[in-house]
Amino acid sequence: MASDIKHFGHARWGEVAALLGPALFLFAAFVVLPFIMAVGFSFTNIKLLQSDNLEWVGLDNYTRMFSLKLVEAPAALVKEQQNPSRQWRQLKRADPATLDGFQYLTNVQIAGSHYLVGARDPQFLRSILNTFLFALLVVPLQCGLALAMALWVNQKFRGRVGLRTVFFSPVVTSMVVVSAIWGLILHTDAGLLNQVLRAVFGDEAAQPDWLGDPRLAMLSIAIMSAWQGAGFQMLIFLSGLQGISNDQYEAASVMGANAWQKFIYITVPGLKRTLVFVMLSTTIMAFGLFTQVDVLTGGGPRDSTTTIIFHAVRVGFREQDIAYGSAMTLFFFLFVLLLSFGQKKIMERLGS
Repeated sequence: MASDIKHFGHARWGEVAALLGPALFLFAAFVVLPFIMAVGFSFTNIKLLQSDNLEWVGLDNYTRMFSLKLVEAPAALVKEQQNPSRQWRQLKRADPATLDGFQYLTNVQIAGSHYLVGARDPQFLRSILNTFLFALLVVPLQCGLALAMALWVNQKFRGRVGLRTVFFSPVVTSMVVVSAIWGLILHTDAGLLNQVLRAVFGDEAAQPDWLGDPRLAMLSIAIMSAWQGAGFQMLIFLSGLQGISNDQYEAASVMGANAWQKFIYITVPGLKRTLVFVMLSTTIMAFGLFTQVDVLTGGGPRDSTTTIIFHAVRVGFREQDIAYGSAMTLFFFLFVLLLSFGQKKIMERLGS
């Protein structure tokens, strides 16, 4: 044993390079190099299939993401109670030089005055709000569901191994397949969910447009995503539960503690590090939402499910503006990095 360790310590650099070389090459080719290229592209006006007239534009792609224009709506337009987007178009026709490149985003009331807000890329700003909304919906739902399943399958009963397999099976299923199946389930006319509602409540039962209603589309995607991914977090919680000594539960039972008190004072503190890891990983995956949106809604209805990654891919590949798409992906990278660091600090402080 000692001779093996000594031989390993004196291994030649050529042997180390032969072992690590392929992995490092793939990492550099498919992670490091694309990242460096994205950084460079974000400061230019390069197009996907067009390299002519390449120019250095500096921070223009980054300022484009957050450029806003606040315009007070004329009293005449407000009295006519026109649609705000139509008011914006009329103002743009009246003053094209000032509002050139800006699109209607929203309207606000400030000190009794009516203002219209325009942006150079309103879809990007909406995608930020949609991404936060999805994370706020899916993180507690998925983590709570995973913890409940882990507590269940951690009990000693016949068939628990099979139940673990059933809970984990959606994780190993392609997200494209899962999204397509849920698209059939959530279909307004022929979907299984609305048919169940008709069977239970009669033909007069409400038939929600789960994927076509802006108020329900993101919620539907969040529920589907939580169902698909909870099995992975379940295994992590299960490993954490099995690391808690049974002696603590037995001592609590002798002292007369009920199931809820055991959960609060033994299970939760014992899962503190596991909870931090699960919350962080689920948040990062939630902010990377793309496949479900691409398959189920295509960003609609009315951009209510457009996320940062989906918008970046749409701009970069479908609109072939990879310079602006690269800028958005770099913003997303820094955004998630800082958010994850802040969330980790907050979770550790709450846990302590």
